[in-house]
Amino acid sequence: MNIGERLRRLRIQRNLTQEEMADRCELSKGFISQVERDLASPSIATLTDMLECLGSDLKTFFSEADSDEKMVFSPSDMFEKTDRETLNGSIVWLVPSAQKNEMEPILMQIGPGGSSQEFPPHEGEEFGYVLSGSIVLKIGEKKLRVKTGCSFCIHPTAPHCVINTGKREAKLLWVSTPPSF
Repeated sequence: MNIGERLRRLRIQRNLTQEEMADRCELSKGFISQVERDLASPSIATLTDMLECLGSDLKTFFSEADSDEKMVFSPSDMFEKTDRETLNGSIVWLVPSAQKNEMEPILMQIGPGGSSQEFPPHEGEEFGYVLSGSIVLKIGEKKLRVKTGCSFCIHPTAPHCVINTGKREAKLLWVSTPPSF
């Protein structure tokens, strides 16, 4: 197995330069270059750190069968976080390890008076679809009501969040690219 070449392909798939990967891993750009050209071998701990920065792990990296990649996920694969303070609801990550993908789909349940955290401006896009209830999409100074069956698509150039100003729970499918939750 050519570890360097596989690391290089993984880095490129994640649209990272050697310098960006080096910064994330707290390594030098020269060391990343040497590893990718198989002129240096990282320790297991360093390889683990490098893979973590790329949204992978040792088991996945060394598995030979890419065709065994899981594509269908059941509720037992998903991760749920309850937040009674800000959200007054929960967030369910619908795809495990989505940070390694280009998009991150979540299911957000927002109780009355709840809101998501405010996200800073970033490159990429965000899409939301309100499954039930209604929310207010706040982006910069704009506040837009989004009702059941309606969707939104934004290029987040200003701080943004969603707020449930209604009297009943709202359910929202939210997809972010790049992953931000």
